[in-house]
Amino acid sequence: MKKLILLFVLLLSTTIFAQDDNELPYADISNTPESYTPGAVTARMIDGLGFRYYWATEGLTETDLAYKPSETGRTTDENLDHLYGLSNFIIKTLLKDIGKREEVEFASFQEKRKATLVNFKKASDILLKSEDLSEFDNNRFPFWNLINGPISDALWHTGQIVLLRRASGNPFNSNVSVFAGKLRD
Repeated sequence: MKKLILLFVLLLSTTIFAQDDNELPYADISNTPESYTPGAVTARMIDGLGFRYYWATEGLTETDLAYKPSETGRTTDENLDHLYGLSNFIIKTLLKDIGKREEVEFASFQEKRKATLVNFKKASDILLKSEDLSEFDNNRFPFWNLINGPISDALWHTGQIVLLRRASGNPFNSNVSVFAGKLRD
């Protein structure tokens, strides 16, 4: 039954977000869950990540994507590839589909951005409905590792995107309130 519910959530969220790039998830997260369940709190962590990622990547230019702070550093675009990989790992873990890592080639930055945001939204939707997070434990690691591993790493790298875009001359939108989860009026 749980697998059927997860499949339904996945299909529903795929349908909802198969839309115009102007209607991507996470431009605003000012609406909050009604209660503080473990699943809702963890889903909100993902929502905070999605919101930060949305605004960290909004309006990036080709110059921003190619920016590299040093010879040994990653470009902004390479960081975005890593963030997509983290989002994919998170959703695959929640769907209990851990297997071989798949290499994905995106036609554009916008396609990669959308795929990452949709993965975060799917993960949030699954977690929001969870009553017991231990259901996501597997034979390789407990759910705790998902929090201190890819979720925290994605927050870390989203912050790097903000720093890199600032260094390449395109600062983060100063009207974004990460505290309120929306743009300031």
